[in-house]
Amino acid sequence: MKRQCVGVDIANQDFKVALAKKGADDSLSCTTSKRFANTKTGFNQLVRWATSEMDKDVPVIFLMEATGVYHEELAHHLHRIGKQVHVVLPNKFKHFAASLNVKSKTDAMDAKLLARFGVEREHRLWSPTESIIMQMRHLSRYRVQLQEQRTAISNILHSKDHSHAVPTDVKRSTKKIIAVLDKEIEKLSKEMENVVKSDPEIASKVNKLCTIPGCAITTVAAIVAETNGFKEFDSAKQLTSYAGYDIVHNESGTSVLSKTRISKKGNRYAMRCTPAMSASKYVTEFNALKERIKDRTKIPMKAQVAIQRKLLILMYTLWNNDSEYEKDHQKEWRSPSYRKCPKATSFGSLKVTENKSTEHLHVNTVPAPVQSRGALDLRSAIADRHPTPNCAGSAIGDPALSIK
Repeated sequence: MKRQCVGVDIANQDFKVALAKKGADDSLSCTTSKRFANTKTGFNQLVRWATSEMDKDVPVIFLMEATGVYHEELAHHLHRIGKQVHVVLPNKFKHFAASLNVKSKTDAMDAKLLARFGVEREHRLWSPTESIIMQMRHLSRYRVQLQEQRTAISNILHSKDHSHAVPTDVKRSTKKIIAVLDKEIEKLSKEMENVVKSDPEIASKVNKLCTIPGCAITTVAAIVAETNGFKEFDSAKQLTSYAGYDIVHNESGTSVLSKTRISKKGNRYAMRCTPAMSASKYVTEFNALKERIKDRTKIPMKAQVAIQRKLLILMYTLWNNDSEYEKDHQKEWRSPSYRKCPKATSFGSLKVTENKSTEHLHVNTVPAPVQSRGALDLRSAIADRHPTPNCAGSAIGDPALSIK
């Protein structure tokens, strides 16, 4: 199938472009790179150049990296005039270039590689974020940035308070800056609330997420803004990966067996805004999880990260179901009315089947396909604690459940 793509390597002042074409016989050709100014005039010149170079009977797409914020104006301009736009993450493009064994790196070469990336791979179509979500995102990010500045200035004040012979004017100036930052942060919080209330649909869903103990409207609005209302995710795994909470394994034979960790390669604002400490204070299940992980690992930060991940998934679930947080929901699905399971289900390396005569669930262990250290530890923990899954989740020590 014939394809053609304009690769755009964009910077602050200008951007380089190249047009790649893929024929029906999978042959590749690429034009020389062209430079345009990163202005509206340059955008129009780009469109005219692409129209003159492309095949008229083959649709053309525009592909660019998410380079900070420099790509946003061009992406919106191209989308506004009806062009197909794709915005890819820098790490994906980096791995594609590495797969071609390209050792040099210039703007012109990157433009050609981006064009080739567009014709050789499938990419998700880019579309602009809703106006209200963009407002919430700008306000929440600016609020986070001011909070970080306040923390830095507070540390400076602390050092001045404990230093010898610091002039009074220095301390007075530092306190004034902190007072100004506090005032601006408070103003931004109120503005975020007003923006959320201006849209009834978003306000309704945000208020439902605020029923989670420890979650305020500014925090929830920030999470919703950073995730674009959870529209880009088909599963909780995609969401946790976007926030940098996905698990990274590093194992190879018997010589490499590193500890599992989170990738931390994600949206730092989504990670920064998740209120793990307040949630663990008010939600009994989160507090129990925190204490359990602290006792096992002796690392408090691991417990906080685990709660952040669970809280983000909880928000994602409530948002998609358009429901409020139910305090006793876990106790409810562990009640006897939830014991009957209509069909066989799988739970990790356990297979669950229903016994028609006794209405008990019998759990038969089946071999796990991969006997990694993590899998063995999980199976040992399951065997030690004797959890038995039912149709809504898992129950521990239920007399109506038996294990073979």
